[in-house]
Amino acid sequence: MKVNSTELQNNFGKYLMLAAQEDIIITRNGTEIAKLTALGDQLGSAVNQIHENVPLYGYGKKATYEEFLQLWQESDERYEYIDGEIYFLAAPRTAHQYAVTQLITVFSNLLQGTSCIPMVAPYDIELRRTPEQINIVQPDIMVICDLEEHLDDNDYYKGVPTLIVEVLSKGTRRKDLIKKLDLYMSCGVKEYWIVNPDNKEVTVYLFAEQNIQEFTTFKQNEIAQSYLFEKLKIEVQRIFR
Repeated sequence: MKVNSTELQNNFGKYLMLAAQEDIIITRNGTEIAKLTALGDQLGSAVNQIHENVPLYGYGKKATYEEFLQLWQESDERYEYIDGEIYFLAAPRTAHQYAVTQLITVFSNLLQGTSCIPMVAPYDIELRRTPEQINIVQPDIMVICDLEEHLDDNDYYKGVPTLIVEVLSKGTRRKDLIKKLDLYMSCGVKEYWIVNPDNKEVTVYLFAEQNIQEFTTFKQNEIAQSYLFEKLKIEVQRIFR
């Protein structure tokens, strides 16, 4: 990631956390002048000292659910909490947002008139492996077919989406491919789309009984097709710039 020196100075805490995920190249007048690189656990310690009252965590920092809630309530940044670890969500790049826009447009059109509603991040989804093991995620796109049945008194959805889409980025690749795949499969999500802007492919997983029942990878010049929704399909080349 590249950032100019003025932006870095104004948002140093944010970019210090991002350095836990990838190197930050610092520029001045368009010229690269320095690099911010993580030094193992030292980064986490440095980040925790930025704010005395709010614990901040870099990529995959261990924390209790109560610590996560404190961070969620007191910070304007976006985070996920997966299997006892807090993950900072960086601002997405253009390729990521382009893919999300194309997908949500098609999903909204093709699911119109059904009981299933496509939603986009930021939108917290609470998933539980057990009653005590709470996870909070913000999928890029989710298709919810039981919205009214699972809204709490504060208008938050407390059910499990039927279908989830994650668009890969450099900082979230491992989390989306491994941690989230396992979490979604274990917690009752029925279908999972992984969209890869780098190789311009879409992989669709069908889950059943907490296992992968089927999966297909769709490439350029092919049409990505949902297992669950017959009408839900999109040309792969349309998703990517």
